[in-house]
Amino acid sequence: MNILYIHTHDSGRILSPYGYDVPTPNIKMFASDATVFTQSYCASPTCSPSRAALLTSTYPHQNGMLGLAQRGFSIDYSKHLVNFLNSEGFHTVLCGIQHEAGWYLEHEKGASIIGYKENLTCDNSKYRQEDLTIWDGKNADNLDQWINNYDKKKPFFISYGMYSTHRRYPDVIDEEINENMVQPPYPLPNNAETRKDHARYMTSANNADKCFGKIIESLKRNGLYEDTIIIFTTDHGLANPFSKCTLFDSGIAVSLIIRVPNSKAKGEVVDNLVSHIDVFPTLCDLLALDKPEYLEGISFAKSFEDTKAITRNEIFAEVTFHTSYEPIRCIRTERYKYIRYYDTKYLKINKSNIDESLSKDYFLNNDLDGQIKFEEALFDLYYDVGERNNLINNPKYEGIKEKLRKKLEKHLKDTEDIILKGEIPIDKKWKVNKKECNLASSKDENDYVSLGR
Repeated sequence: MNILYIHTHDSGRILSPYGYDVPTPNIKMFASDATVFTQSYCASPTCSPSRAALLTSTYPHQNGMLGLAQRGFSIDYSKHLVNFLNSEGFHTVLCGIQHEAGWYLEHEKGASIIGYKENLTCDNSKYRQEDLTIWDGKNADNLDQWINNYDKKKPFFISYGMYSTHRRYPDVIDEEINENMVQPPYPLPNNAETRKDHARYMTSANNADKCFGKIIESLKRNGLYEDTIIIFTTDHGLANPFSKCTLFDSGIAVSLIIRVPNSKAKGEVVDNLVSHIDVFPTLCDLLALDKPEYLEGISFAKSFEDTKAITRNEIFAEVTFHTSYEPIRCIRTERYKYIRYYDTKYLKINKSNIDESLSKDYFLNNDLDGQIKFEEALFDLYYDVGERNNLINNPKYEGIKEKLRKKLEKHLKDTEDIILKGEIPIDKKWKVNKKECNLASSKDENDYVSLGR
């Protein structure tokens, strides 16, 4: 059995299989023939930590990817899914972006560090960031040709990673998208700036969908569709204010759509909690491979036989660094979420941890500097889907707060989270912005704690 892992950047669940008016018909068609996980969550809502968690089945504070790979953070790559599958006789192939080793556009170096046997990624040096969606298409063409010529001597693991829907979005909005008739996703307000911003996201998502459709069609044309486990996911929520790099559901909720040949759950949904860290052990069970001892995840392979089967009662997620230091941890059950901010000396918004955008500009012009974060937060997700009514001091929820607080503390102790030792010292090899910095890409050296040199 082969494995195809298709992943986008920064898409959350804002795609048509999850009910959003976003032009992704190929992904939606695939979802009707696959299993859609409606309550899937990443282990960290920032690019490299999320992917490192998925691909090692360990939490970022365990594997070392506390921040972005291009900013000096790394993992033990011997524990990466690619090297595990190499040892199991798979031919491992990278096509497009990986985000677990170095700068994600330096694909040859990243493929080598991680351990891929083959790299199909084409040159990206001539593209502006706004045009990297074109690069996604070129990579899809390369992968299509590779599939056409696949010799079937070994099972393959292919990682097809797209720049879409990362910022910066394409300059030109697709003709079929009317920016005056789009609804920006929660928690963005609806105004001219956010509508235009979301229309550009939709354009990027449409590009990702076309690439996705090309690869699925290639598998079918070459008789490989029924011999391949196909995983579609993203790293975390949209690159919007109060989404990416936060532990609200707008940051950690992710699309996860998996097709397992001969599964009883094709065309079905699974409403039970699953985490990205559960993907690795699930693949082991589906392929009848012995699991490495270091895996933290719980297999949800049984979900493909019984969509009601419960995998876990809670998920955990975390942030330590994105561009600046912002340590946060959370536990989420079906109904409740408890969040704790550990940098209690700075409970303002870390502005550099919000990607540059029209939406960010709108908030900057409307008192973003005056907003604060709660040291602790508790939300009843049945009655507060948007996580805006903090119940931490409500006596009615005292028992729930204490239960979740103790469960989170136990998780941190059991997994030896260094945050329990206090503020994490900044290693000089890490590139880290100051907490007060506005722009992640600032050229002013005074905006950095360390420049990672």
